[in-house]
Amino acid sequence: MNSVIDNNQALRHEVEQVAEVAGYLWQKGWAERNGGNITVNVTDTITDAERALPAIAGPFEIGFVLPHLKDAWFFCKGTQKRMRDLARWPMENGSLIRITEDCAHYEIVADNPVKPTSELPSHLAMHDYLLSVGSPYRASVHTHPIELVAMSHNPEFLKKDVLSKLLWSMIPETKAFAPRGLGMVPYLMPSGNELAEATIATVKDNYDVVMWEKHGVFAVDEDVMSAFDQIDVLNKAANIYMCARSMGFVPDGMTDEQMNELTVTFKLPK
Repeated sequence: MNSVIDNNQALRHEVEQVAEVAGYLWQKGWAERNGGNITVNVTDTITDAERALPAIAGPFEIGFVLPHLKDAWFFCKGTQKRMRDLARWPMENGSLIRITEDCAHYEIVADNPVKPTSELPSHLAMHDYLLSVGSPYRASVHTHPIELVAMSHNPEFLKKDVLSKLLWSMIPETKAFAPRGLGMVPYLMPSGNELAEATIATVKDNYDVVMWEKHGVFAVDEDVMSAFDQIDVLNKAANIYMCARSMGFVPDGMTDEQMNELTVTFKLPK
């Protein structure tokens, strides 16, 4: 059976990017077992021929009414699927879904009737919010970066922007490539609506990457690779900090003046 992506270069590119990022997450040790999720809005890549395809499963209830997602299409990691398998066989371990006209259900369109992640409602709620404010962001990534999760066990780092400032100060690229820093959400039950609502509220507060205390991070950006890049640079800064501490000293970090110079030079958000 031919895959629906075989004759759609733009959609195939999106799926291949998801597979590439899934491989990175596994290689870094951030995606144990079936841990983590990826959801990408691929609506702009869908052709008229694909819009006419019948559903192969569903409709399934989302649990929310999401008015900005009417007829939107997403590629999502499948429920109980492993990132290492998504990297190798994305269409066998992911779901191409479309949101129905009532904005309250989704259908699986291709290739296999693999249900998407159990965290789909919270991911879709985030995408609905992003579209409601005209954001260009189309990708969301949830993963478990080891050093960042470790740092979230320190109550001091959970205070607003304390960890952002520390991570920015470790290496200039962190400020340059994750300029909005790291928003914080205190521990909440994984996969719950309360966690989804708290994450959306944190993104509204002008963050692209959100730290879930003792759990992981959730990042949004224009594409899946950019979302991964933000997590990657923040976690590298965390690793630099922890390496310095393991050598027996507290790293100085860049000064406020040095970080402000970066902000001005690269026209970064303040």
